[in-house]
Amino acid sequence: MRVLFAGTPQVAVASLDQLVNDGFNVVAVLTREDAPIGRKRVLTPSPVAARAAELGIEIIHANKIDAPVQERISALETDIAAIVAYGGLVPEKALGIPRLGWVNLHFSLLPAWRGAAPVQHSIMAGDDITGAVTFQLEKGLDTGPVFGTLTETIDPADTAGDLLGRLAVSGSVLLSQTLSGLDAGAVVGLPQMGEGSYAHKLTLVDGRIDWNAPALAIRRRINGTTPDPGAWTESEGQRFKIGPLLPAVDVIDLAPGQVMITGGKKPRVVVGTGSHGVELALVQPPGKKMMNAADWARGILASGTVDEVKFA
Repeated sequence: MRVLFAGTPQVAVASLDQLVNDGFNVVAVLTREDAPIGRKRVLTPSPVAARAAELGIEIIHANKIDAPVQERISALETDIAAIVAYGGLVPEKALGIPRLGWVNLHFSLLPAWRGAAPVQHSIMAGDDITGAVTFQLEKGLDTGPVFGTLTETIDPADTAGDLLGRLAVSGSVLLSQTLSGLDAGAVVGLPQMGEGSYAHKLTLVDGRIDWNAPALAIRRRINGTTPDPGAWTESEGQRFKIGPLLPAVDVIDLAPGQVMITGGKKPRVVVGTGSHGVELALVQPPGKKMMNAADWARGILASGTVDEVKFA
């Protein structure tokens, strides 16, 4: 079975490895072009491109599947295309190029959370269960018939990074099984049932913490935007990134955004919300690396500016 694999971020690498390890003939990888990374903006291959290079697989770098890219795909004479978080739309003209079309591994239980950030939105919405599906790519956004499904419990402490990491591994097996079944003619897609929901791509704005919201909603927003785009707040016009919260151990009544720093060998940082105080575990002050909230608190206590700290 000649397979074109389309994917870009680290979360797609497990699927590429799984297909290769299971004996599929991955004839080429389609991934987005090298992108500037870090403060020095060094052009860097995508994680999928880097892995494909290690495996000696032909790489097609393209941010858009235009006519020249479609010609390259046609020349490969593929049986099927497997796509995992490629990061671009597959135009209708390209859908019919592989003999069996395009099979997408999507990290939600469709039709829930169609779109670019399903895991993040699932956590922010407070879902207890999510999962992954393989489905036939068609013109509509994540609307095609479903071939296979798996489920995954969302732990209250899960960040988007945690959950995506687990789904990337289990989903890679599902993708391989789906391709095998399609090759054998043993798998049939079933129409999606129920009301759909949309998971737009997250931006920096989505990571801003509203301290007037209840503590549970704030915890979910922080977890859902970790590691990207990251949760953040402001104090005195400066931006602070906030990591996942510590488990709630008591209820402290503070005004929304009010910061309480306790003394002692292990100072605590508690911030008021619309319901009750939450305790910070990690803080990244402006221009510094992420640090333990206790270490940051010691610096604030030493400076004598604790009364000036308030998040907005």
